[in-house]
Amino acid sequence: MSIQVAAENGAIGRWRTPAVILVCGCLISLLGFGPRSSLGFFLAPLSQENHWGRDVFSIALALQNLMWGLGQPLAGGIADRFGANRVVIVGAASYALGLALMAHSTSPAMLDLSAGVLIGFGLSGCSFNLVLGAFGKLLPENWRSLAFGAGTAAGSFGQFLYSPLGVALMDQFGWRTALTIFAGLTLLIVPLAMALAVPRGSAPAPAAVRPSQSFRQALAEAFSHRSYVLLVIGFFTCGFQLAFITVHLPSYLVDRGLSAEVGGWTLAIIGLFNIAGSLAAGYLGARVPKRYILSAIYFARAAATLVFVMLPPSVPAALIFGAVSGLLWLSTVPPTSGLVAVMFGTRWLAMLFGFAFFSHQVGGFLGVWLGGIVFDAYGSYTPVWLLSVFFGVASAIVNLPIVEKPVDAVAAPA
Repeated sequence: MSIQVAAENGAIGRWRTPAVILVCGCLISLLGFGPRSSLGFFLAPLSQENHWGRDVFSIALALQNLMWGLGQPLAGGIADRFGANRVVIVGAASYALGLALMAHSTSPAMLDLSAGVLIGFGLSGCSFNLVLGAFGKLLPENWRSLAFGAGTAAGSFGQFLYSPLGVALMDQFGWRTALTIFAGLTLLIVPLAMALAVPRGSAPAPAAVRPSQSFRQALAEAFSHRSYVLLVIGFFTCGFQLAFITVHLPSYLVDRGLSAEVGGWTLAIIGLFNIAGSLAAGYLGARVPKRYILSAIYFARAAATLVFVMLPPSVPAALIFGAVSGLLWLSTVPPTSGLVAVMFGTRWLAMLFGFAFFSHQVGGFLGVWLGGIVFDAYGSYTPVWLLSVFFGVASAIVNLPIVEKPVDAVAAPA
């Protein structure tokens, strides 16, 4: 029985029903995205204790974004071929080890290894990207768009949960213990990964994918397809904006006279509202052209950012910005992954989405790195905020020409 046929019949396994797969995948997204989204709160205490400038921490987390992006296509390719569960387990172990070692980093090199390399590669193996790829293969097609939104929303709930949790743990036990607790929670991903195993003897359904297409053939086909290239280029902006805000927004608000708690609740609100935004994007993706959804999200982000940096600092402004940003936060992921599935099917979905995500993480690397460099040079984040606005408008334009058809249909003569 093929994976897709088994999924359509709800017969992935005796206990692994579509609902079980969806719930376990969402929990993996929550546990994987939560710690990473709260690392910005560790910038100030870790830097102060080690007498570092903000550039040291920024470079480590910029490296994390780059390693996450570099590892994602490889992790996706392995998951596409052998099943997501093995990749998720290895990723969770690397992630937990990175968090534990980060708690005891006393040199920039150690911080780069732990917070940068280990956590970055760990995320490439156990983040929502792998979960969405597994959903594409294991769940019925009529579940798919909403499941993409639910998996993304679960990651957002992790951000909502871990941001205030991180602040509370730091206040109660100190930042080192908080990171150690995060490491222990991350290991809960290991048993949950069993739900994402590919059934024995299954193979992709011919109607849904090209079973004879190799890794290299799929990659060559994707990067020769104009719409995929535009999608990859546009996704760069998403990474730039999200990574910059995640790492530097708490410090930006403190610099402007607000408390650290305001930063914690602002990131938490982003995570909370992104649950609604991601689910809405997943719902609309089955009903509205996905390129229009992406274009609207990028333009709205640019407008919200411009208004936020022009307003005087205040708690209401920060929280409203968090709410608006949350609605637009990871809502790019369901239409982006959905477009990849529409264009190329699900056989190499995790790998092809992984290459798009690499562009996202290159943007994330630059957003985090430039934030630290620009602040240390000028004492202000304003140039990076304005660059974020520019990228948002550019991506809104880039996504409009995307053609939402299978690649064979686009190539076929009229």
